[in-house]
Amino acid sequence: MARKKLEEEPENHERWLVSYADFITLLFAFFVVMYAVSSVNEGKYRVLSNSIVSAFSRTTPLVSPNDEGELKSLPLPFPRPNLNQKQRVDAIELRREREKMSNIGRDLIDVLAPLISEGKVRVMQTSRGVNVEINASVLFAQGEAKLSGQSGQVLKAVAQVLKNDSHAIQVEGHTDNIPISTANFPSNWELSAARASSVVRLFMDNDIDESRLVAIGHAATQPVRPNETAEGRMRNRRVQLMVLSGIEEATTEVPVNPQPGK
Repeated sequence: MARKKLEEEPENHERWLVSYADFITLLFAFFVVMYAVSSVNEGKYRVLSNSIVSAFSRTTPLVSPNDEGELKSLPLPFPRPNLNQKQRVDAIELRREREKMSNIGRDLIDVLAPLISEGKVRVMQTSRGVNVEINASVLFAQGEAKLSGQSGQVLKAVAQVLKNDSHAIQVEGHTDNIPISTANFPSNWELSAARASSVVRLFMDNDIDESRLVAIGHAATQPVRPNETAEGRMRNRRVQLMVLSGIEEATTEVPVNPQPGK
């Protein structure tokens, strides 16, 4: 008698549902445990928040009781920047230098007050220092670089303010754009430089250390008003005294890349 062949069981294509159900169950259990662990006592959380805010800001706590005794949230203050020692020192030095510049500016305004009221002198404080702009008509005759008698008295008063200071002084001569051609001054370049040098010479004669002084001639290259009018040309004929700030500007070295093939 022949044996009956065992019938093969059909393949079950839904077995993956069992594994998937087990996975979902474990995932649900995991989130339940995480939620239980993350639950924080509200009272302890507020105490901790108040302690942190008080320690770092020394201001109003994060929460405070209202009229009904309930707790209400208050805005969290921004923390102050934590400056390192060098930044604090630099800030102090910058503030002191600005105060020095302001004091120098006020002293110069005092000695130049009559000319300032006439609009012939301007005193300004900039990031570079204190700038004194003197109209050339106060100091020189037209086309000349020799100081007049009145201008000598004005500059001597300025020298008295600056002689006991230590800041560098840059004297700049400026002209209008009308060409000049004389035996002494072939162009405005020579005239502007000679005028700046005359002021430097007077400062040296009035006890200002020559190592602090610089004379520069700009000719007509830096006008402050258009040269098309007589008023503009008069304004451009000027001498500027710049008392330079002792705080040096930050400098960055420019890298030099070698040329290809070298």
